[in-house]
Amino acid sequence: MIWLGLASLLLAGCAATPSVLTPRDAVRDFALEARFALKVSLPDQTGQSSGGRLSWAHQGDTDRILVANPLGYGLAEIISTPAQATLRTADGKTRESSDPDALMEEVTGQRLPVTRLPAWLLGRSSDAAQAQTDAHGRPTRLREAGWQINYRYDNDGADALPSLINLQRGSEIELRLRIEEWKETP
Repeated sequence: MIWLGLASLLLAGCAATPSVLTPRDAVRDFALEARFALKVSLPDQTGQSSGGRLSWAHQGDTDRILVANPLGYGLAEIISTPAQATLRTADGKTRESSDPDALMEEVTGQRLPVTRLPAWLLGRSSDAAQAQTDAHGRPTRLREAGWQINYRYDNDGADALPSLINLQRGSEIELRLRIEEWKETP
C-alpha cells in the first residue's frame, strides 16, 4: 500500500550509533540515514505495519526524504519547500501541494506532521509543546499537536543527538525511527 509506505517514511525502528555533531542546539542543516517501523491502527480498519529505510536531508527550509523498502529499493521521494511539496513514487506518479501536511493527508488519509518533523528530530518544540529533559538537558519527551515524541540516546554526552525516536498519535499511529547516522550539512 502506497499510503503505508509513505507514512512509514515519516515514522520509524532499530541499529547503530549516530555521529555527534556540533552542539545539538546549534545544528540547523542535517542529513540522516535511518531505519523505520510504522504501525497504523485506525478505527474500523485492520491494523497495518511496514518498515524500511529512509534518507533525509534538511537544508534551510527544504527537506528531501527518500523512502526505501528494507532491501533499499526506492519507494518514494518527498521534496518540501515553503512554496510547494512534491511526492514522487517509484511507479512514476507525482503529486503536488502547497502544504506538505495536506499532501500527506491526500495520499495517506492521515494528516502527518511533515512540517514539524525536522524540529522534532532535533528535539525542538513550539511554545505550545510540553517538553521533558534528562539530567544532561537533552529532550526525552515532547507532546505537541496531539503527538508524543520520545527520545533515546546511545551515549551520555550532553550534545548527543537521538539514536531512537518514537512518534505516536494516540493508538492510531506509531513510528519508530532508528537513526544510524547523523551528518551536519553546510
